[in-house]
Amino acid sequence: MPRTSPIVLLPLVVLAGLAGLFLGGIYREDPDALPSALLGRDAPVPDVVPLGNLAIIGPDELTSGSVTLVNFWASWCAPCRVEHPQLMRLKRDGFAILGINYKDDPQKARRFLDELGNPFKAVGADPRGRNAIEWGVYGVPETFVVDGRGKVVSRFAGPVTEQILERRIRPAVETALTR
Repeated sequence: MPRTSPIVLLPLVVLAGLAGLFLGGIYREDPDALPSALLGRDAPVPDVVPLGNLAIIGPDELTSGSVTLVNFWASWCAPCRVEHPQLMRLKRDGFAILGINYKDDPQKARRFLDELGNPFKAVGADPRGRNAIEWGVYGVPETFVVDGRGKVVSRFAGPVTEQILERRIRPAVETALTR
């Protein structure tokens, strides 16, 4: 029986490997989720500048013993406007939300909050996007759930809709509370 050259088999092996990777991506639990290297790790300490006279994020905000949401947002971001009613709802429900204003004009950011309401316990500006890089933000809006010890429990990229609030954010908060 003639032997097949290993060079002939190489394309078949590569094709089989790629097919396996694609199938693994299709059948994972949430194919739309963007992975985060921060899950289960200490959240970066926000290094932000004040946004007007709003309460600024302190260095110990994420290790205060309470579950905290960290929301990256901008006034120029249309999905941020879409999610804003859900953030206001979370505030009314007693959730602590820290807002990090991403690469925005400070006056426009303040007008955004004046117009729609301020859901944030504290807020800071990230004018160069350095905080976003440290948190692994792909784009605004993005929301992180951080337990009371400062560990990242969950990350959601995109606007927090009512469905996302009930299916992703609240369960992540419950997980953080039981830690």
